Amino acid sequence: MSDAQRHAEEHVHDGPHEGPIKTPKQLVWAVVASFVVPIVVIIMLTQFVATGEKPAAGTSALDAEAVARRIHPVSSVEVKDVNDTATLKTGEQVFQAQCSACHNTGAAGAPKFGDEAAWAPRIKNGFEALLNSALKGKGNMGPQGGGDFSDLEIARAVVYMANKGGAKFDEPKAPAAAASAAQ
Repeated sequence: MSDAQRHAEEHVHDGPHEGPIKTPKQLVWAVVASFVVPIVVIIMLTQFVATGEKPAAGTSALDAEAVARRIHPVSSVEVKDVNDTATLKTGEQVFQAQCSACHNTGAAGAPKFGDEAAWAPRIKNGFEALLNSALKGKGNMGPQGGGDFSDLEIARAVVYMANKGGAKFDEPKAPAAAASAAQ
């Protein structure tokens, strides 16, 4: 054997390895510290993260306005009275708001506003057929042209467009006006 190997062997067998814990009392303290220190660190971290403004007694968290803001509905429902003639739109107003986008340009095959040749075959079918198409949709046009109007307002818009295309339809009357005229 060489001197280097003997020296290494002697060095390995010189004695037992010793660590930082030399007594049973030190072992107990090390075990206790290994459990207590992480728990204390976790508690401190949760306190750090959880600190901030928290509603407490005497704050405005339970005021009526704050509660109303938190439980405010996402949407609302508006109920319209179809017999309210004061708020009903005229045929021209409905046309400008909803129908003009396609009927002014002839988009998606819509008959152009005022084009008597395009409106003649449709007018020949009568007002009821035109109104039915407008209310239920036809071809590329959705129901009511995609609008949110009453049936009477759509009927007024149909009469307005058809009359500009050569028809001579009478404008439909509001239900309350028609009932009072009959009496």
